[in-house]
Amino acid sequence: MKKILTIVGARPQFVKAAVVSRLIRSDEWKGHFQEILLHTGQHYDDNMSEVFFQEMEIPKPDYNLNIGSGTHGKMTGEMLIKIEEVLINEKPDIVLVYGDTNSTMAGALAASKLHIPIAHVEAGLRSFWKLMPEEQNRILTDHLADWLFCPTDTAIINLKNEGVTNGVYHTGDIMLDASLYYREKLKKEKAAGINRLKNINGLTAEILNSEFILATVHRAENTDNNENLKNILEAFNNIEANIILPLHPRTKKIISENGFHFSSNVKVIEPIGYFEMLELEMNCKCILTDSGGVQKEAYFLKKPCITLREQTEWVETVESGWNKLTGANKQKITDTFNTISKPKKYAQLYGNGKTGNSILQLLNSPLSKPC
Repeated sequence: MKKILTIVGARPQFVKAAVVSRLIRSDEWKGHFQEILLHTGQHYDDNMSEVFFQEMEIPKPDYNLNIGSGTHGKMTGEMLIKIEEVLINEKPDIVLVYGDTNSTMAGALAASKLHIPIAHVEAGLRSFWKLMPEEQNRILTDHLADWLFCPTDTAIINLKNEGVTNGVYHTGDIMLDASLYYREKLKKEKAAGINRLKNINGLTAEILNSEFILATVHRAENTDNNENLKNILEAFNNIEANIILPLHPRTKKIISENGFHFSSNVKVIEPIGYFEMLELEMNCKCILTDSGGVQKEAYFLKKPCITLREQTEWVETVESGWNKLTGANKQKITDTFNTISKPKKYAQLYGNGKTGNSILQLLNSPLSKPC
């Protein structure tokens, strides 16, 4: 039996890890793997962290490092020290990391220094903007990893262009697995009369029954740049539609400190759980976001998306016409919204929803190269 130490720390990783963690404990795989779950604490607010473990049936973490917020260097340094201690104690056969956060990179680096094989889910993504912390994290992780699980053909090409060809696999996108599984769970809840949105402050039946827009803003390139953030918020204020905006605690603090305001069409709500977010995505007219994961969720649900960034790692969504890049340009955001429509064509770009099983099958096989 192989011991996998899984490292998570932020919302997108909870969503992805939920798929594989559930499968590891299934009848099919529980005799092959033992999982140790480590939560770095990168997202420390209960609404941004604990709720995801509860709702998505993720086992309680065996370790919680409680790192919290801080500068990139401080966070990553503390993670390295504490993750290394756990790795020395647990002696896992595999360290499994997801995505592109500081938790991802710190986990990969700590494992590499101890010569523990690394599996990277969502490998090969590139925005080609190295000032982006996530881009730095994903590049470093990919060049340390032994298994590189790529969601798309583009990701494989990106790795090949960097000379990374060993241990590279096209598995599809793990978030599609999650979207399909939890949509079914949400449908069963609704059939049983459960309404997750009715108790969210600020969301009235009138808003929910309108052709509302769903928006998120949390990327440092927008929240740490006052001009960008101001332009985005002013664009929201100018859009003639209800906008539901679940606001990250850090973004909310920055908005308050700078005296920015919202018009009455923008309904700011507290951070919400995965199921509430999924239901809003399913029922909205379109999505405005700077999140990588939300761009994909929009595509899975066939919702037009406006991405508040100059580039994206999910280039297929743009090439297919379902995603438009506007950056933080106020006029471009409003003009794009006023002309946005659903493309006539839709392709399955991200696999068949069985990525989790493909990953475990590969991890259960011998490595194709020495570590």
